[in-house]
Amino acid sequence: MPKNNHQTIINQARACTICTDLPLGPRPVFQISPKTKILIAAQAPGIRVHESGRPFTDPSGDRLREWMGITPETFYDADRIGILPMGFCYPGTGKSGDLPPRKECAPAWREKLLATMPEIKLTLVIGQYAHKWHLRDQQKKNLTETVRNWREYADQSIIPLPHPSPRNNIWLKKNPWFTADLLPTLRETVAAHLDGF
Repeated sequence: MPKNNHQTIINQARACTICTDLPLGPRPVFQISPKTKILIAAQAPGIRVHESGRPFTDPSGDRLREWMGITPETFYDADRIGILPMGFCYPGTGKSGDLPPRKECAPAWREKLLATMPEIKLTLVIGQYAHKWHLRDQQKKNLTETVRNWREYADQSIIPLPHPSPRNNIWLKKNPWFTADLLPTLRETVAAHLDGF
């Protein structure tokens, strides 16, 4: 795709106002480049990210960078790391935390923006909504089983992950294999794909 088309699509997505009823109004937050090597397929921005206008500027981002073994400088280099949530805008808060990503967003933008990133070598799929879209019928019965079977997605260059939110601390304690087995491979794989930068 020509670079000018890429930038046109990005500009259109950043100006999106499909969800006019959002509690804080539309403010699409994502980070991509035609040179992106590693894509983070996330959920939706939280309120801190809405305020900053930059992805993962919150405790979830701190943990995700730790999981990946990279610095903020590397994380926020769009040529290295692309961040494309399922919903680009803060969806608001429900009874048990932030609401799900808005359903209007992915059909409107996801395929168009993914088509602008032909250099992706690895996709980190974070949380159940991203699992559902990216893994489709290859998901297991629940998020835990999908992540537990992460090796099955290696031939697609996909690593499924839970959300790095502090709300998942209990999940992490219940599933020590994640830290012991998956995270070392995640860091090695990320480092390999960033080698040469």
